[in-house]
Amino acid sequence: MIKKIPALVLISLALVSLSGARINQPNIVFIMADDIGLGDIGMQHRERTGTESPAPTPHLDQLASQGLWFTDAHSPTSLCSPTRYAVMSGNYNFRSQAPWGVWGSFRPSPFTEEDATLGRVLQQGGYTTGFVGKWHLGGDFYSRGTTNIFRGNDRAGHPLDVDMTQWVGGGPKDNGFDYDFTVPTGVQGPLYLAYENNTWYPLQSDSAIIHFDPSSALDPSFVSDKGAGPGDSNWDPRTLNQLLADKAATFIRENTGEKPFFLYYCTPAVHVPHTPPSELDGMAIAGTTPNGHLDMNRVLDWEVGQIVEALKAAGAYENTLLIFSSDNGGLWDVVAEESGYRANGGFAGNKNSPLEGGHRVPLIAVWPDVIQPGSRTDTLINGTDFLATFAAIAKVPLAQQQAMDSYSFLPLLLGDGAFQPRTSICLQAGSQCELMYREGPWKLIIQSNFELSKWKMIGLYNLEENPKEAPSRNRLNDSTQRERAESMYRRYRKIRDSGERTVSLSRLR
Repeated sequence: MIKKIPALVLISLALVSLSGARINQPNIVFIMADDIGLGDIGMQHRERTGTESPAPTPHLDQLASQGLWFTDAHSPTSLCSPTRYAVMSGNYNFRSQAPWGVWGSFRPSPFTEEDATLGRVLQQGGYTTGFVGKWHLGGDFYSRGTTNIFRGNDRAGHPLDVDMTQWVGGGPKDNGFDYDFTVPTGVQGPLYLAYENNTWYPLQSDSAIIHFDPSSALDPSFVSDKGAGPGDSNWDPRTLNQLLADKAATFIRENTGEKPFFLYYCTPAVHVPHTPPSELDGMAIAGTTPNGHLDMNRVLDWEVGQIVEALKAAGAYENTLLIFSSDNGGLWDVVAEESGYRANGGFAGNKNSPLEGGHRVPLIAVWPDVIQPGSRTDTLINGTDFLATFAAIAKVPLAQQQAMDSYSFLPLLLGDGAFQPRTSICLQAGSQCELMYREGPWKLIIQSNFELSKWKMIGLYNLEENPKEAPSRNRLNDSTQRERAESMYRRYRKIRDSGERTVSLSRLR
């Protein structure tokens, strides 16, 4: 039976001190999924809809049973790339040079030399750091035959005059990761290439870098709706997740020892295109669920299982904090929905939406002998909060202009009953430019249309009374709540306009 634990009184969790040698420097593995909603986790689908998922996730279900499940966790935005900036830096996305994202392969890195990043903080704390998977945060490549950085579009209908053999800047290696195996934009491309420690990684012995389009691909479905661009002649997304999981397992195996390690594993599952393999380790995958999307949910679950198995085989699992979350809510899928599947567990909206289904995401934390198995919390968590939490574990201080919106929830993980959770978060939707501000149970949705002078409030919801944000219960039209909405709007504008920290440094010390 799963235990319900109030946010402020986690009395059933073990009280542990970071002064203990074992907990002083646990390994940290952070798995970031792509386009996974609450209902994409089998046990959550069952609990929230009353039906079994057609895409079972036994490894993720097992993690949830072994750790702490967060019922009110959010991605900073309802889209991939801007969330990845916010998670990596601990800053709300509006603090970046491109407040709405998205970072194409040839755009400048959003991180300055002064920024804290997950890699830099843990590197400073004495960790060996590794990044494996999808980056989607820009980078530097030379125009062919020069040392000039190419800044063109990565989506091209013709070959680009760019040297794609070396990633010369702006990638994981420049942001605190000792090792990286990176696919610049994940599975969707372009680029349709892999890099290991800044150097192109040929996928086969006869691989060449080509202009990758439907005519040159091994299968036209391997070219995403993002279009053609530079790619490996042997690019095959059916095998990509296996390759990434293998690189992650190798990193764990080679770095388990006296020095702790940090692995940030950014799987491209389950982003389109959905190209599941026929099998994994003898287990049938393709065609075992209503469609390729749900087949890829099973691939994701397999990846999680591979990482857990690697930790256990290396003897590292018992001294590892393992985090699983997603970059935004799940995908809307009419075929899956017709089969009874609810990617977001019954919340309204999906990826790209300002509604809860766009940004309320799974979050599981497992830390053997520290976090009590099968526990839950309704504490409000934002994806910006990982950086301060990891910095607290590594005992790395943050500067005034670093991780300005990151709120450490380490005391929560340790079962500190005096922990005071955050009470508000700023969120951002996607292509329709909505902004969201949450205070307690109240959520205000603002239509920004990019221009600050044209902002307007379009929704006010009490999520305790109206968790599905039914339009008929939009309290913005309630005269008794109009003052609340206007007050929340002013506070949100003050946060944006002032540029000040939203989390005091004294809170982190």
